[in-house]
Amino acid sequence: MHLTAQEQAWLVGDAGPAMRRAMEIVAALAQIYGAERLIPVASVQISGVSYRNIGPAGLDFLRRWADEGARVRVPTTLNPAAMDLEAWDEQGFDSAFAAQQQAVIAAFARMGVGEGNPIPTCTPYLVGNVPRLGEHIAWAESSAVAYANSVLGARTNREGGPGAIAAALVGRTGAYGLHLDENRRATLRVTVRATLHTISDYSALGAVVGKIAGQRVPYFEGLPLERGAALWAEKLKALGAALAATGAVGLFHVAGVTPEACAGPVLAPEHETLVVDDLAPGYASLSDVATRPALVWIGCPHASLAEIALVAALVRGKRLRLPLWITCARPVKEAAIAQGLAAEIEVAGGRLYADACLAIAPVRELGFAAVMTSSAKGAHYLRNLAGVATRFGTLEACVERAARGDML
Repeated sequence: MHLTAQEQAWLVGDAGPAMRRAMEIVAALAQIYGAERLIPVASVQISGVSYRNIGPAGLDFLRRWADEGARVRVPTTLNPAAMDLEAWDEQGFDSAFAAQQQAVIAAFARMGVGEGNPIPTCTPYLVGNVPRLGEHIAWAESSAVAYANSVLGARTNREGGPGAIAAALVGRTGAYGLHLDENRRATLRVTVRATLHTISDYSALGAVVGKIAGQRVPYFEGLPLERGAALWAEKLKALGAALAATGAVGLFHVAGVTPEACAGPVLAPEHETLVVDDLAPGYASLSDVATRPALVWIGCPHASLAEIALVAALVRGKRLRLPLWITCARPVKEAAIAQGLAAEIEVAGGRLYADACLAIAPVRELGFAAVMTSSAKGAHYLRNLAGVATRFGTLEACVERAARGDML
């Protein structure tokens, strides 16, 4: 693998121990994946933010790097934390856990993430980190990777936690995988014959296809051409999130919609074909029918302002019998407050929480053994990471469940 003179200097420690360690990680990963060189990246998104996931050892690792003077070289954003950094007590977190989670965020702030004021979110493209078509980035969160590659047309692999931090410090990543033209061709043709209406229908489609696709690049044909329509971006967000969670998809193409599919042929000559004529298996595969949800959760990936507005309209005039939590980025929450949407939801009994993702939170310790959600990704990770029973349904069904509680 070829390294520039500057990269070689960083590797031998000329810029200090933090840069040396970062270069060692970036160079090792590049060699493992067969990269011939490193490429500059325009932005980085870091995972491994929840204290529940990284624990004391992870916090010590971050503090040591910050103590050594590690500073990011490119615009960098963070994945969600386990809790709302301001309203954690209302959520039910104890002060000891909250202090450790705050310490994680503080360590990243010392490294210059978010220019010293990190905004934890899995939707960095909703808070200003919007890469351009063809731009190389190094993002870590699975749904953000799928959205950046597919909807925005940027180029990134799914970086691991330490790898993303290292990429942020050196401003580079290996030239392999989805950074290269030849790996962005679709090898699974998906003909969609099922009728899709809601955001969760796209999520269910992703759940069906993700398990079959694995790491392949799907090409969807037969989807409604709603480019520019209300909630269209949210539908693509949900599709990519489910593909990435139930499979390992980092890039998908939609005929007549996504940038590369519009620019020219993206389907590889040698490909398999999958026909999807029913979304029911996608919903059923993530639903434990006998369970009684104790919480309804919306916002995985983090909700957009348009999604919050939809929830506000659905809860208007209702009184919720179950807790309904919506997770989103803090700037989105602030916009929802300014527009009166948060107040409408709170009057009904719902709550907006920023910074957080329940999939990486100690949900059982918060008192919830079963959760209903409108997200296939959320249901998948709640089961596999949080260890709770799930129901996956439409946003309308989620609100109805929250309104009727155990009466349903």
